[in-house]
Amino acid sequence: MTEDRRKPALSTRYGWTPVGVAILLLWLTVGGARAELPTQELRVADQTLTVEIAATPQAMARGLMHREHMPEAHGMLFIWPGDQVVAMWMKNTLIPLSVAFIDRDFRILNIADMEPRSLRTHPSQGPARYALEVNQGWFDRHGVEADTRIDDLERLVTDLAGGRH
Repeated sequence: MTEDRRKPALSTRYGWTPVGVAILLLWLTVGGARAELPTQELRVADQTLTVEIAATPQAMARGLMHREHMPEAHGMLFIWPGDQVVAMWMKNTLIPLSVAFIDRDFRILNIADMEPRSLRTHPSQGPARYALEVNQGWFDRHGVEADTRIDDLERLVTDLAGGRH
């Protein structure tokens, strides 16, 4: 008799069944394993938003893709390392959004409404350092428009630079 010295299969070695592996792979594919981004409170007009901070290429590329819902007082703040004309699109984004492109002086350059799953690009109307995505219509509902300065964004950026998340 020969002794079988092969390593046990993945399912035996780690307690995974083939069905469990399939469910894990599906969950990873549809975005269930989204890495948690840091959040901050941001005061815009007379409202306080909880914003996720997208400051890495990976976080910016993913944005709000694959999400089916976002609470009314939430958003995502994109931070670029320098001023540049940027554009956003909605590929794989399931909820309608509005985006405000913001310059280095924390002033809104322009706001665009974006439709789910659209490949249409929405560019900034000038060099932007930040973009703030919220549920579509949020800016209108709160009287926020182009040329509005978001004073609290300066505090938030200073806090992030100091490492306080």
